[in-house]
Amino acid sequence: MEDGLKLTKWGYEVITSSDSCISAINAFYDQVLSYGRRRSVILEAPVHDKDCVLANVFAAYFLSSSDPSRVHHHLQAAKARLDRATPYEKAVYDAISCLMSNDRDDNVAVELLTQLLKSFPKDLLSLKKAQVLCFYMGNPDLSLALVQQVLPQNQEEGFIYGMLAFPLLEIGCMEEAEKAAKRGLDINKKDGWAQHALCHVLQYRCRFKEAVEFMEACSPTWSDCLSFLVTHNWWHVALCYLEANSPLSKILEIYDNYIWKELEKPDAMGPDVYLNALGLMLRLFVRGEFGPCEGRLKILANVLTDKANWHLEWHFDLLTTWALAKSGEIFAAEELLGSLKSRMLKMTPKKQEKMQRGMLLAEALYKYGRGDYKRALDLLGLDFDANDCKMIGASNEQLDVFNEVWYDILMNTGHAAKAIEVIEKQIKKREEAPYLWRLLERGYSKLGRPEEAAIAGDKARSLEKAHFK
Repeated sequence: MEDGLKLTKWGYEVITSSDSCISAINAFYDQVLSYGRRRSVILEAPVHDKDCVLANVFAAYFLSSSDPSRVHHHLQAAKARLDRATPYEKAVYDAISCLMSNDRDDNVAVELLTQLLKSFPKDLLSLKKAQVLCFYMGNPDLSLALVQQVLPQNQEEGFIYGMLAFPLLEIGCMEEAEKAAKRGLDINKKDGWAQHALCHVLQYRCRFKEAVEFMEACSPTWSDCLSFLVTHNWWHVALCYLEANSPLSKILEIYDNYIWKELEKPDAMGPDVYLNALGLMLRLFVRGEFGPCEGRLKILANVLTDKANWHLEWHFDLLTTWALAKSGEIFAAEELLGSLKSRMLKMTPKKQEKMQRGMLLAEALYKYGRGDYKRALDLLGLDFDANDCKMIGASNEQLDVFNEVWYDILMNTGHAAKAIEVIEKQIKKREEAPYLWRLLERGYSKLGRPEEAAIAGDKARSLEKAHFK
């Protein structure tokens, strides 16, 4: 190999004479793919070689979310040396520059990453970026196509299988998703993303006890993971207990000791913790658990009045709108809602049209938080399906709470019959979920049909006893 040319762990050429620079780049690959807490290791790369294009473009990408004021310096350093960069470095520079642009066209960014992966299929970091972008575009089919495109060149790479499992489960291919997740864990049992994917499958199939035991056994391996994955995986554990209608004390124990407690770590990422805390709080409030959770929600809402937590993700903003309205922070809730509308108006007409459902959901959550069920129903309509709102950047499991909100709204506005119709369809898919039977019991009670309510209640009780004996 010629002097000044090194290979990344994927075997792709980079212009640098520094072994330490390449080591930092390789460490960054591993940290991103493992959701590690030490992604800042990439900042060491340009220290070892200030002229390395790849080192500078990765440093810029990392800093874009942690210290934006330093991004320009590293992008300019990369751009200054672009004429002598390798084809791999140029492809990465083009893709990441597009990802970070203020007026980014998501389709252009995906296309750049797709072309990069055709030329450099072993670059799993670029695959990860493409999949994250697909997630926020609400396009799991494209995410799956991308991972399948590079799978033949990555058969022995553990991380690829968690990345395969997630879009599979998002499009409902649970059997294939389970196989992929287990294959990944066979290669690397500490892969938190593959663990997460397997939990999704077990949870969907109502194997709650198995999911909880699996995730709790895995939890010691999360100590070096980002706040997002730590609290999100514990959120899944809490949901398994919640869906099985376990005692509230168990769910709040997880909230207090494994989600909210994450904030005590010096390198905790607050917004990631708040997102998962909000997702759990909304589920508890939908189930009528006001008293024990009210104080916790008040603390959370107080933090969320800080605008530094706004506009990081649409999903986060929507949950925040509900929390602020529910906690009496009406001015802040309305300000956030108005700001979301303003941001949407700045989008391209095509993107505006796509985000319209997300905006209606935000308005409905605000009304729901204020107890205005009639107006919330007017906004959502009688044919609402949360899975049509994937453009807010949420998984099927994260979206499901909005269906639960809708069921609650239907029950409170004289539309229990409609709620029953939809819930019965869900029960056909997940017959062993006690909460769905409890909803059915509530619906029949609303309609004055005590015998059917009793049957649904009996079914719920038998399942509750069976799941966590």
